[in-house]
Amino acid sequence: MASSNWGYDDKNGPEQWGKLYPIANGNKQSPINIKTSETKHDTSLKPISISYDPATAKEIINVGHSFHVNYEDNDNRSVLRGGPLSESYRLCQFHFHWGSTNDYGSEHTVDGVKYSGEFHLVHWNSTKYSSFAEAISQADGLAIIGVLMKNKRAPFTNFDPSTLLPSSLDYWTYSGSLTHPPLYESVTWIICKDSINISPEQLAQFRSLLSTVEGDKAVPIQHNHRPPQPLKGRVVRASF
Repeated sequence: MASSNWGYDDKNGPEQWGKLYPIANGNKQSPINIKTSETKHDTSLKPISISYDPATAKEIINVGHSFHVNYEDNDNRSVLRGGPLSESYRLCQFHFHWGSTNDYGSEHTVDGVKYSGEFHLVHWNSTKYSSFAEAISQADGLAIIGVLMKNKRAPFTNFDPSTLLPSSLDYWTYSGSLTHPPLYESVTWIICKDSINISPEQLAQFRSLLSTVEGDKAVPIQHNHRPPQPLKGRVVRASF
C-alpha cells in the first residue's frame, strides 16, 4: 500500500496541500460547486461517445488514499470521444471518493448539495500524446468523467465501468484540475447530471480499506474528498 506526503487528515489534508503544491491556489482548481442557474447551455456540445472493453481491466490496487482499477491503455480499445472533446481519450483507470459518513463524500456539489460519493473515470489524450505520464501535465491532457453517487441500495457486481454510468449522459463540463496532488490544471471535466446509487454496505466497504503501509498500525481510509474550490471566472457549460 502506498504512503505519501499528502492525504486527507488535518496535518496533510487539502488545507495543507498548497505548501507543497502551490498550484493548489491556481485559477482552474477542482472540484467545484455547480450552480445550475449560472451554467450556460451550449448547443455546440456533442453527445459523449464511450466505448469500453472490459477485457482491458488489468488490476485493482490500493494506492493509500483510494483504490484504483487500472486498464491497459496501449491502444484504443477503451476510449472516450465527443462531448466537449476534439480528440480521442483512452481510459487508464477509475477510482472512487467517499466520506466518513453516508451523508457526504462527493467532491463536486450541485447547488451546494453533497452526495454520498463520487466516481471518476480517468482518460488521457491519445491523439496528441504517447502516454498518460506525458499527458498529465498538459492543458488538454486529461478528460475525467465524474459521476455523483447517492446513498441507496444498488447492485455492484463487476468492474465494467460502462455499467456504472447513469442511463442519461447529459452533462456539465468545465476546465479544471486533478482533485488531488499534483493538482495539474490539465482536466476537461465532464460531470454527469444524473447520479447513480450506492448502498450503505458498499460505502462501509470503502471505509474499511487501509491507508497505512504494511507493518504499520492499521488506519482505515475514512474519507478522501477535496472540498469545492473557487470558480474564479470559469464558465460551466451544459449539454442539456
